[in-house]
Amino acid sequence: MSFTPNIQAFCCHYTSQQSLAEGAEALHADGMPKNITINRLVCGGKLQETTLLKAFEEGADAVFFVGCPLDQCHNKKGSARAAKRVLAVKESLQELGLGAERAEMFHSERGFHQEFITAAQLMNKRITNLGPAFGGSK
Repeated sequence: MSFTPNIQAFCCHYTSQQSLAEGAEALHADGMPKNITINRLVCGGKLQETTLLKAFEEGADAVFFVGCPLDQCHNKKGSARAAKRVLAVKESLQELGLGAERAEMFHSERGFHQEFITAAQLMNKRITNLGPAFGGSK
C-alpha cells in the first residue's frame, strides 16, 4: 500500500517569514515534503484547538505547529499559548483513539533554519509509518 499523508503545518509569521519567502520550489529543494501544506498565522497565540481539529475533519492525517522559542516570542506569550493548545489537541486525539503523535509542536528561531524543514520531515516520516488517520487508504 502506498500512502502519502495529508499533513497540515501551521506556523507563526515570524518563524516562517524567511522560509516562505524562498518560495515553494526552494523549500522543496531544501527538503520540505511536497505533501505538507503550510498555513501561516500572524502569531502562535492565534492558533486555536478548533483550527487543528478542523484540519482532521477536512482529511488531514496530522497537524503540527512551528512557533518561536518560548523565550524569544515576538508577541511575548504566543508560543506558550500555542503549546498549550497543541497539547490539548494531542490529548483529544488520544481520547478519540487517533493517537497523540498526530499533532506536534516545534520551536524554531526567526529566519530560515533547517529546523523548519526537519520538523516537516520528521512529521512526514512519523505519519507515513503510522498510516492514515481514519484507516482508509489514499
